[in-house]
Amino acid sequence: MSPQDNNTPEPALPLPGRLWLLLADQQLLAQCQIDTFRASGPGGQKRNKTSSAVRIRHQPTSLIVTATESRSQHENRARAVKRLREALALTQRNPVDQQAEPPPFLARVLQQNPGLHISPRHENYFLVIQYVLDLILACRGSVGDAAERLAISTGQLVRFLKQDDKLWAQTNRLRSDLGLHPLT
Repeated sequence: MSPQDNNTPEPALPLPGRLWLLLADQQLLAQCQIDTFRASGPGGQKRNKTSSAVRIRHQPTSLIVTATESRSQHENRARAVKRLREALALTQRNPVDQQAEPPPFLARVLQQNPGLHISPRHENYFLVIQYVLDLILACRGSVGDAAERLAISTGQLVRFLKQDDKLWAQTNRLRSDLGLHPLT
């Protein structure tokens, strides 16, 4: 039987912004230009003699992140990858069908942590913040409408947004772009 004869629908592919967050570190890094350089600052003589600082440029989005804290290039690379995932989650929007069920990763989080109590260390944290921002945008900036779609209170959603300064700032940036006042 040929693929055209099969009437079963293809599984929906994740949207590009979501797909980047689902990639393993090596797959994500394959899309990046990675530079190492010598960083100034504390760390003694070794810091000035080795190229331990890492700069990653994600070529599809042109996002650039750096990590210079450690004298270890390996540790700085890991930090930079985490920062890249965070930047992707905060800046890359995907359309959301407001009537559809939440994606499985979010449904699991909400089942385990009613009220959207999720640690930034949770493996799906960046997927969750990306989806929440996508949903707020789909609800034309209304946090109340987004909370209703998530089946949590507006206060719970605001507490979730406030726990991360960058997430809070991005939420207010989205609202500002839509002509709404910032949340306080």
